[in-house]
Amino acid sequence: MLSAIETLRARGEKMALATVVASRGSTYRRPGARLLVAESGDLIGNISGGCLDNDIKREAKEVMAGKGARLVDFDLTADDEAVWGWGLGCNGALEVFVEPPDHAAEVIGSLRLALEERRTIGLVTALSSSLEGVEPGARLVVHPDGRTEGGLGNPDLDGLSADAALDALQTRKAGRRTLLVEGRGEASVFIEPLEPPIRLLICGAGEDVIPLVHLSAALGWETVLADDREQLLNHERFPEATGFVVLPNASDLVKEAGVDRLTASIVMSHNYVRDQDYLKALLGTEVIYIGMLGPKARLRRLLPDLAKEGIYPSEVDEPKIFGPAGLDVGAEGPDEIAWAVIAEIMAVRSGRNAGFLKHREGPTHPREKTSAGV
Repeated sequence: MLSAIETLRARGEKMALATVVASRGSTYRRPGARLLVAESGDLIGNISGGCLDNDIKREAKEVMAGKGARLVDFDLTADDEAVWGWGLGCNGALEVFVEPPDHAAEVIGSLRLALEERRTIGLVTALSSSLEGVEPGARLVVHPDGRTEGGLGNPDLDGLSADAALDALQTRKAGRRTLLVEGRGEASVFIEPLEPPIRLLICGAGEDVIPLVHLSAALGWETVLADDREQLLNHERFPEATGFVVLPNASDLVKEAGVDRLTASIVMSHNYVRDQDYLKALLGTEVIYIGMLGPKARLRRLLPDLAKEGIYPSEVDEPKIFGPAGLDVGAEGPDEIAWAVIAEIMAVRSGRNAGFLKHREGPTHPREKTSAGV
């Protein structure tokens, strides 16, 4: 989305940015989903299954004509043919903020730098306000250490927004909030934590890695491959890979490849000794997932062999180790196994236990808070 805004600006083409800022009930997308509408009519991103595109385009034309940002409510909770005629296939409500992305462009540099440096930040967007000086679309960037960039036009509101954004960084939930500035007024803001993509560190570069790289890239994840066979690590073989690490010594994995709290790893070199060294290197790191390809018996042998060296998974490490890697979906062959592994990583990242949604009690997605103040 950042790249699209930058490209259209460079062309001098008008555009409008539509963002889901609140939802209720069952909806196709959740808060934070975006759709960029170019003056040419091209659409980048999505906020529905396509059924709201014409309505959003109409609002976008008004915005591009200089008629200002606006909040648009799509209430689909009524059970009648008019509502279902929208074709959403869900019975909920969406609140969408449509704006010229001028204010967004002002903070693009900060957003891009944070993502490239793999830093999580909070982004606050003013939607509407009774406070003097606060314009719809104004943005505040909030760093985990409390530092801020940009501003909403009111120092008191900035302070409240920064606190709310820090909370959102902890919960990892985006949502619309009403912030009250005592004795002066209130503002409706959209607060969202923006995280870098998952980095998938694949230890191995065999044929079965190819579909895993393809699926990872399709989700926008960074994908780094590590192997001692330099001839296998190239973009002709893995065109969608983010990077390669030639690793003669598997124990140097973390030092050479780097890991952080948004790194998931999968060990699949099919070489027992190297896989043992890869696992040894990953223990005690920030990675959120350590997948071990192969039968359970192989992991049951690896761990005692590490224990002979005095190396044991800690209480923090043990829940991260998944062997055999992948959800139990009856996967057979590299492509299906890749799907199962990717889905398992998604479940771990989301704090879910996977399983069938029909067995889940309550809503599929937690409900977000909508108001706060002092």
